[in-house]
Amino acid sequence: MDKPFILINLKTYTEGAGQRAHAIAGAAEQVAGESGVAIGVAPSCLDLHPLAMHYAIPVYAQHVDGAPPGAWTGHVTAGALKSSGAIGSLVNHSERRLTLAGVEASVAALRQEGLVSVICSNNEATSAASAALSPGYVAIEPPELIGGGVSVAKANPGIISRSVEVVRKVDPGVKILTGAGIQTGEDVKIARDLGTDGVLLASGVVKAKAPIVVLRDLVSMI
Repeated sequence: MDKPFILINLKTYTEGAGQRAHAIAGAAEQVAGESGVAIGVAPSCLDLHPLAMHYAIPVYAQHVDGAPPGAWTGHVTAGALKSSGAIGSLVNHSERRLTLAGVEASVAALRQEGLVSVICSNNEATSAASAALSPGYVAIEPPELIGGGVSVAKANPGIISRSVEVVRKVDPGVKILTGAGIQTGEDVKIARDLGTDGVLLASGVVKAKAPIVVLRDLVSMI
């Protein structure tokens, strides 16, 4: 297996905004350099451009709309994300759900701009439907475990292995992340052993007193 991808969603946590966002991105860049593991961040739109300009790590948006440029007040277009330095975006996160048509439009908009889509799903059926859109990644995240103290890798490994199976059947080229409660290097190892290409996490890094310590632990068993 290739080295995994670790994507940190900064959400709208106070601890993941402004200078703190820079501190997390800097720590991610340092640990990526030390370990050879790809580590990216998904900051708020307000922090996206500064982080993309200052750090040599992949920067993703947290959301993108499928709308084209024009009279779409409040929407986030794929073109605007590309201009800001993003290389891709999360789509359909459990905290920003879209309709199936909305997911398809967002993925198509990202593809048109040459950006990577990371579709979030909550079960095998949505993972299979997501894979049918040929995104860059499908990220499996049971919402009941997001932000909790137990990782999906330990609490529900079956949903990971089953989702890996259905995604591979639909489109073997789609990479797979898993998230929800991921906190340690052991969680990352379990996720990898179950066939995923990496993890998507948030509070375990963002809310940590020393994010670099958590990041070093995440890559410690790879």
